[in-house]
Amino acid sequence: MKVILETKPRKKPRIPIEAETIIPQNFLRGTDITVFEGNKERVLDDLFYISVEGPAVSPDQVEIILRGDTGMIKRVGEYMNAGRIVVEGDIGMHCGNFMSAGEIVIQGNADSWLGREMRGGKITCLGNAGHYCAAGYRGEKRGVRGGRIEVMGNAGDFTAEYLSGGEVRIHGNAGDLAGVELREGTLVIEGSCSRPCGNMTGGTCMVFGKINDLLPTFKSLGIKEVDFEGKKVRMEIFRGDVANRGKGTLMRAV
Repeated sequence: MKVILETKPRKKPRIPIEAETIIPQNFLRGTDITVFEGNKERVLDDLFYISVEGPAVSPDQVEIILRGDTGMIKRVGEYMNAGRIVVEGDIGMHCGNFMSAGEIVIQGNADSWLGREMRGGKITCLGNAGHYCAAGYRGEKRGVRGGRIEVMGNAGDFTAEYLSGGEVRIHGNAGDLAGVELREGTLVIEGSCSRPCGNMTGGTCMVFGKINDLLPTFKSLGIKEVDFEGKKVRMEIFRGDVANRGKGTLMRAV
């Protein structure tokens, strides 16, 4: 089943749409689904042109296509457990919150909190991601626990904060304090970042660009050749964060 949701023109397009109900499993019951535009509950037909192609008997057979002015649509894919969502433009905050399976593809940019506390599945953002990508929400002690988040562009500050499993890969630069409080899992930053992995206790972070303001609480273990995607890369290996008796591994290319 392919469900195409194309946004209708709105008088106040800057009002966010809270759309946690836009997940494949909900469309097995039809399109009689509600979202909130600001503080007003709306049926999908109020805000989207809807077309449905083909049947489905399980959520993994459902693909949702979001088109149009989608940058103010928040929480798409929250608690998603199967199927596929394709966003043909930008997407708002909290996309993929708590998702456990399935795939989300964002062809534009993603706002803050992309993949917040994700359990499994895969999120691919072809543009840039905002702050707190792959992080835990404020006050939580665990962020992403499984699955994979891949950002083809840049990511903001606090990327992969409290990472507790899975893999996060940023092909561009990350902002300040990427991987802070990292517990488990793998964070790969192909560009540059600042002050990564403060207070980490486990897991692995690889930085292929420049590290600005490396924290002094990381102990260098020397330079080694590391296997990465079938290639040998010379990297300086650090253990830390020793301020927290951490046993994480931070690497930077040399």
